[in-house]
Amino acid sequence: MSPGKQATEPETAVVAAGVRLEKMHRRVRLSRLALFTAIAAGPVALGVAVVSGPTTVAAVPKAKPTTMRTTSAATDPSGYAQLFLAAWLRSSANDAATAQARLAQSLAPDIELPDRAADAQDAQARLESVTAVRSAQHEAGRWWVTVAAQYADASVRYFAVPVAAAGDGGSFTVPGTPGVVAAPGRTGVTTSPYGVTIPKGELSSTVGQFFDAYLAGAGEVERYLAPGVRLSAVSPAPYSAVTVRQILAVEDTAAAKKVPGDGTAVRVLAQVEARDEAGRWPLAYELELKARSGRWDVAALASGITQKEGRS
Repeated sequence: MSPGKQATEPETAVVAAGVRLEKMHRRVRLSRLALFTAIAAGPVALGVAVVSGPTTVAAVPKAKPTTMRTTSAATDPSGYAQLFLAAWLRSSANDAATAQARLAQSLAPDIELPDRAADAQDAQARLESVTAVRSAQHEAGRWWVTVAAQYADASVRYFAVPVAAAGDGGSFTVPGTPGVVAAPGRTGVTTSPYGVTIPKGELSSTVGQFFDAYLAGAGEVERYLAPGVRLSAVSPAPYSAVTVRQILAVEDTAAAKKVPGDGTAVRVLAQVEARDEAGRWPLAYELELKARSGRWDVAALASGITQKEGRS
């Protein structure tokens, strides 16, 4: 080999090595530039830049959100059954185009309509009202609703209406034809806790004056209320006069001639007679009274409309 050729080969090797080193430096600079650009662009571009760098890194895929489905217990479908039966009883297969027939079919598309006689106009045939009186869930999404139908002659028939409810309780349908059933049984009357008769005195006077104001508009209700209690009178006043017929209490303290110490509470049942132009009406109210400064104040009315100050 000639001396000139021997001198050329090392120079060629050095140049080639320099070229490779420059290419490596260039890739590093480009990778850094892409990385900085990706940071400015956002997380998606950053993931791409990491994958495309000199060292390959597997990007972790973004986890898909888990879809959560919540199902609530099916709402009692008594109202749906009541609406259906009212329309169904007023429908006739001979005239399926009536509004009642269309309503019944929209609530229960697969249920056959009754075949009513064209001349059925007697009192028994005239439906007056329909009321749901009992409901029972016999399996998931399946209910039996007992509905009472009262006719113009005061007779009552009871129907068992099957109702199917969607899992979320947001939709219903009647999957089967109603059936006539016996009336629900009548439960025995429980013993009343009000066994103490209240004589005339401070307590009976307070109760009488309170109902004069509450039902007949005689005076202001507030003067008979315990501190912190809010209760509005019935407005407009529905009666012209109110008479207390009897007051019964749970506690013996209520029957004492002398008003007990402050804060003593008693529960009473007031039976009153209210009068208006239409007649006399027997009414009954449960109240709680509290002793304060030698008098009785009304602390609560059992209807649930009595409120403490500061509550909505």
